[in-house]
Amino acid sequence: MRSHQPGGTEANGNLPLELDGFVGRDAELSGLARALDASRLVTVTGPGGIGKSRLAARVADGRCAPPDGVWRVELAAVRDPEFVDYAVVETLALTDHTTRLPRETLLAHLAGRRLLLVLDGFEHLVDACADLVVDLLGRVPGLAVLAVGRRPLSVSGEQVFALGPLSEDESVELFAERAGRQGVRAGDDPHVRELCLRLDGIPLAIELAAGRLGALSPGQLLERLDDRFRLLTGGGRDTLARHRTLRTASGWSHELCTPEERLLWSRLSVFAGQFDLEAAEYVCSGGGLHSDDVLDVLSALVTQSVVTREETATGVRYGMLDTVRAYGVEWLEATGDAVRLRRRHRDWYVGLATWCELDWFSPRQNEVVARIEAELPNLRCALEYCLSEPDGVELGLLLAGSLWFCWVGCGRLSEGRHWLERTVDLEPPGALEPGRDPGPGDEHSRLKALWVLGHVGILQGDTVPALAALQECREGAERSANPAAMAYAEHRTGCLALVSDDMPRAETLLRSSLERYREIGELNSNVLMGQVEPAMARAFLGDLPDAVRLCEDVRRVCEDHGERWARSYALYVLAYAAWSEGDPARARELLTCCLTCAHAFHDLLGSVLSIELLALVTVTQGDAAEAAVLQGAAAALWPSVGLPLFGSAYYNGPHELCEATARERLGGERYEACVRQGARLDREEAVARALRRGGREPELEALPAPRGPVRHTPAASKTQEPAASPTRKGGETAG
Repeated sequence: MRSHQPGGTEANGNLPLELDGFVGRDAELSGLARALDASRLVTVTGPGGIGKSRLAARVADGRCAPPDGVWRVELAAVRDPEFVDYAVVETLALTDHTTRLPRETLLAHLAGRRLLLVLDGFEHLVDACADLVVDLLGRVPGLAVLAVGRRPLSVSGEQVFALGPLSEDESVELFAERAGRQGVRAGDDPHVRELCLRLDGIPLAIELAAGRLGALSPGQLLERLDDRFRLLTGGGRDTLARHRTLRTASGWSHELCTPEERLLWSRLSVFAGQFDLEAAEYVCSGGGLHSDDVLDVLSALVTQSVVTREETATGVRYGMLDTVRAYGVEWLEATGDAVRLRRRHRDWYVGLATWCELDWFSPRQNEVVARIEAELPNLRCALEYCLSEPDGVELGLLLAGSLWFCWVGCGRLSEGRHWLERTVDLEPPGALEPGRDPGPGDEHSRLKALWVLGHVGILQGDTVPALAALQECREGAERSANPAAMAYAEHRTGCLALVSDDMPRAETLLRSSLERYREIGELNSNVLMGQVEPAMARAFLGDLPDAVRLCEDVRRVCEDHGERWARSYALYVLAYAAWSEGDPARARELLTCCLTCAHAFHDLLGSVLSIELLALVTVTQGDAAEAAVLQGAAAALWPSVGLPLFGSAYYNGPHELCEATARERLGGERYEACVRQGARLDREEAVARALRRGGREPELEALPAPRGPVRHTPAASKTQEPAASPTRKGGETAG
């Protein structure tokens, strides 16, 4: 189920619900709809595989959507109760760069809205979900919740809707429909009816049985199922509970698998949420299953309805229903191979994060964003495993630090800080032993995690812990003679001076860090930002030629490498310079590119800075009312930006000038009315409004050239090389 709100997205890692081929349940559909009309909290309960999620999705899709939409939060892949709130924030596509907890972000967003929240698969997180639901329902009058799980939330006001099995006719219809997908015609014969009765009308059990029709007839399926029932119950069929029926069907399906299929079924259970073929081949191969055979075995499990297959923006991805995965987990533990598989899972995702970090500085930035978002459940699982193993601390530091581009560049500051603080707080094994010095790998990963933590803290506006982390990084870099860590610590300290309006100190630190980067041959997105930031300082201090020179260098290197994130900030400075030099049309063109890119990366700071400057460009071009609307839209976004730039003498300059001009032209009353109009826009609407007079960002190959020569001062024209040569290494030596 997708959100009915424009711009909404499903929670990362969602398995798609097959609403096509939905069979029967007419009475249940009507009953659940009535329950939702009568109560703000309805929980659909029932054993695994009974069809709770599909019923809830069908009812939610079939209703008249509330004004602010229907949002489905898939919780099956969430293993840590702390991430329940994060999952809801992600589903609602909220971005917050402050130190606010996710719950506070949710409450601020939901205030005054009317929507339906579907919490699917909460049974392993019942306490955290119950706490969240009680809090939200008590403070958001327009919210309704449809919860889906194997047990009630057991909170006041909850209406429980217990879902039972399909009727006999519905079971036969489902069996025939699923058989048709296998290319088999299954009529209404006695064997089919008896088989459905033996499976208690449980949809998942029926689907697993139908998945075997390519090899066995309904009569043969029934015979084999009877044998298993007698084995488990001693012939007392009527004593078999529904949950045991499903377990029996899962085990029976497992027994019918080849040894390789059983092995892969159990090993795939280590994944959280969806996964791709390459991950399955690496993690699950070995010990009786060659990597070259994984695709064939995986395809067989898809045919048998054990594994799901979905075409996504990042390619084909696979998944397992929670009930089927749970059965695989038990078998994996029984094989004694669980520890090895979890370590291989961890190693794959550490490698994936390292590769994505390198690929961030390339034309594949957009692909990296999509890949990381799809893999977040597995990355979290890998991080948690690192933190739970005595020998996993170094890998945890490496993984949390390597994902800096996800935390900083993709708007996940709060989650990044959560993992970074947990990893740097742990001591590696043996670190406290007398006479033992940390190995170079330990110190290397720790220093990187520290400067990334400092960077995150700066962007959240939390300067004291940010400075502490950067100081610890700098001291460690001096102690271990690590020039890269020293450069990054100095760079981020200079960044803090910049956003604190201490321009002389900012310039000193930033230029020193650039020199350090040059000495070690460092070149990546962070280094380029280290050149954009002193350009901002020069622009604010009135030295536009030097600011333009620095940012044109950055722009050229970015376009050589296909880098878009750092380039968007360079375009912001160039747009500021264009406006200052009396070319608002050129400034708008650059800001359109800048805002489109920042919004795509969920970069809230870049987005709001662009909108503020676009407002100034708009009033310069004569539309004071539209400028005031844009200012109102930006004002609504500022509370979610951690950096306190709204009061900055430099960063807030465009806002103050725009407001003064617009007030003078519109009068105070009309100006305030326009601002209120803009404040009612959500983030998607605000960005769309700001881009209305501009165009979408062109492809990098088609980027327009500057209109006319860029003016340089004589001193500036002596060098045209960027801060770091594009021929130097593109990796990050601190990672």
